[in-house]
Amino acid sequence: MQKPPLRHYLQFKDFTAAEYAEVFHRAEVIKNKFKSYEKYQPLVDRTLAMIFEKASTRTRVSFEAGMYQMGGSVVHLTTGDSQLGRAEPIEDSAKVISRMVDLVMIRTFGQDKIERFAAHSRVPVINGLTNEFHPCQILADLFTFIEHRGSIQGKVVAWVGDGNNMANTWLQAAELLGFTVHVSTPSGYEIDPSIAGIQNTHCYRVFKDPLEACAGAHLVTTDVWTSMGYEAENEARLSAFAKWCVNSEMMAQAQPNALFMHCLPAHRGEEVSAEVIDGPQSVVWDEAENRMHVQKALMEFLLLGSVKN
Repeated sequence: MQKPPLRHYLQFKDFTAAEYAEVFHRAEVIKNKFKSYEKYQPLVDRTLAMIFEKASTRTRVSFEAGMYQMGGSVVHLTTGDSQLGRAEPIEDSAKVISRMVDLVMIRTFGQDKIERFAAHSRVPVINGLTNEFHPCQILADLFTFIEHRGSIQGKVVAWVGDGNNMANTWLQAAELLGFTVHVSTPSGYEIDPSIAGIQNTHCYRVFKDPLEACAGAHLVTTDVWTSMGYEAENEARLSAFAKWCVNSEMMAQAQPNALFMHCLPAHRGEEVSAEVIDGPQSVVWDEAENRMHVQKALMEFLLLGSVKN
């Protein structure tokens, strides 16, 4: 098989709509193989380096288990092991690490770090999360929606909460895949469409009232009020976000068969009520599992290109 050209996955808009259709199809195929206990190991002798400057349960387990299931191996590096930009320049770390592995996943703070690493890497680099974007999570969310409801094109997604990396990535996905995001955030925590590089302002609408944002939505989704790295703002955020808890009243404004998603970890009674996240419209556990399946498809795509089997 011919080696595909070097590609990175640093933000959602790095792929085309057609490429996403292919990745989602492969995720379905790979997941079906997993569920039927069919061995599928196209990445034998490939090594994934995972660099964590921000800790994570789901990101580590999904990438590590996924890579092993695909036949590859994993090198896990924490802040103390890697020290990106401290012990040596990021550019030097990229040149060294990318000579020893086949793929790099980085979960860090500023997007600039991962961009600088990728610019000097000889192998594909995946964004496992930055302050600005979380493309792998939205990849899983979209795949989960498609599994349950079919195409998301033309649908409405309600984002209730912080104008954070998840919100930025939802905007990119909406512009690229043809759906609309209804955004409701507290004052002072608004989205900044310039961060996501949004050109089509028709792909999102902003609402002061979260109930109005949820009206007619096919999917309602949220995140913790205080993301990692913003812990010093926790008390102020608890006060500011008090009216942005996704509850049954909000879900009642959405479509009758609307889904609820949360990227986890969740704080019941803060950003979502227990009756919603543990209720019949919630698909958060499918969503969490699907991180592994879509990331397996993503790694396959970056390392092997189009795969037909």
